[in-house]
Amino acid sequence: MSQVHKIVIVGGGAGGLELATKLGNRYGSANPGSQKISITLVDKNRTHIWKPKLHEVAAGIMDLADQELDYIAQAHWHHFAFRIGELIDIDREKKEIRIGPFLDDMGQSVTPERLIPYDTLIIAIGSLTNDFGTPGVEKYAQRLESLADAKRFHLRMINACLRAESQHAPLALNQLKVAIIGAGATGVELAAELHRTTRQVISYGMDRVNPDKDLKVILIEAAPRILPALPERVSAAAQTLLADLGVEVITGAKVEEVFLDKLRLADGIEIPAELIVWAAGVKAPDFLHEIGGLESNRANQLVVLPTLQTTRDSHIFAMGDCAACPWPEANGGKGGIVPPRAQAAHQQASHLFAQIENIVQGKPLKAYRYRDFGSLVSLGKFSSVGSMMGGLIGGSLMIDGFFAKIMYLSLYKLHQLALHGWVKVILDTISRLIHRRTDSIVKLH
Repeated sequence: MSQVHKIVIVGGGAGGLELATKLGNRYGSANPGSQKISITLVDKNRTHIWKPKLHEVAAGIMDLADQELDYIAQAHWHHFAFRIGELIDIDREKKEIRIGPFLDDMGQSVTPERLIPYDTLIIAIGSLTNDFGTPGVEKYAQRLESLADAKRFHLRMINACLRAESQHAPLALNQLKVAIIGAGATGVELAAELHRTTRQVISYGMDRVNPDKDLKVILIEAAPRILPALPERVSAAAQTLLADLGVEVITGAKVEEVFLDKLRLADGIEIPAELIVWAAGVKAPDFLHEIGGLESNRANQLVVLPTLQTTRDSHIFAMGDCAACPWPEANGGKGGIVPPRAQAAHQQASHLFAQIENIVQGKPLKAYRYRDFGSLVSLGKFSSVGSMMGGLIGGSLMIDGFFAKIMYLSLYKLHQLALHGWVKVILDTISRLIHRRTDSIVKLH
């Protein structure tokens, strides 16, 4: 360990940023032993936001000033390096990655294409939605894969309301209709939040729009029920709550084609909609398919060993949604891969952090074992539904209502703790509670 061991993490999502922060705190330039390890985080964006929160940005209920985190600032505070750019290629022989140039919103170059050397490379790029080649999705449907996507959807939603308010002609069939394709966690959460936020927007002096009559959110799922990856009773409870909100749920319906102002189902039924969101399917980015000669599966995920090392290169690791990590306990012991969830990325980041000394010294690594703590889905400001501790008690404990909402919020707090530590998270939480209390008192008077 006389030379500096270069650790490069590609992807600043839930797992990648947590790992870079922990490694920076332990081995960064401000700590003893920092001459042994250098940490570099690479991401194509300037800022980070927890991906499960994107539906809140799209619905317009999140204060980005509080939740958006600048990578450069985080790198400075926690003693690691940050390089902006998108991964283009990996040269395994030279042990270096090539990242593309970063352009500003005017298309001008900010940083050039660069080569970054590594001794250990950790790929944590995350996942995208999978449109399965459905015609029209790429051209007409909105996705919620990034902060830019969420902001764009929110702006389109506001513009749709303003357009409806200002026009003198009757509303067209598709106006103020939002069709969400895919009733997984993202689709269900977005449907619930949109019901509330669109009505808030209309209440701000838009007298010509009747929210109960004119606004409509439609949730479409190809599987027989919504939230197909969760227990059936959780799915049933979520559907009941959505029905109470006035969200129309259509299950067992495969979307055949998407158009500018409507979508067509496989049975020929057409559903008019002004805003169409594609939230179905999950895959890793296409460019990861056999990048650098690494093994990948049909969903473009890099195939890894239980140690999270890629199968064809022990110096390259993959974690989070972009990794096909074995899960022997899945499907009743038949085996499978770890599901693409934020809790898995968090666990894998903690595992690799604990193994970093063995990685640097070339010692045998311990295998990662996924622990399923269940899943929670947010259904508005005061309610959530889900199953907890499923992998620990051999079954599932269903929870809903306010308690489930508290548990859902606690998952985000765990992410914040990994990035900021106890002191900042506690002070920020107290500050927000005081601010909300003050706002409530002012409104009452």
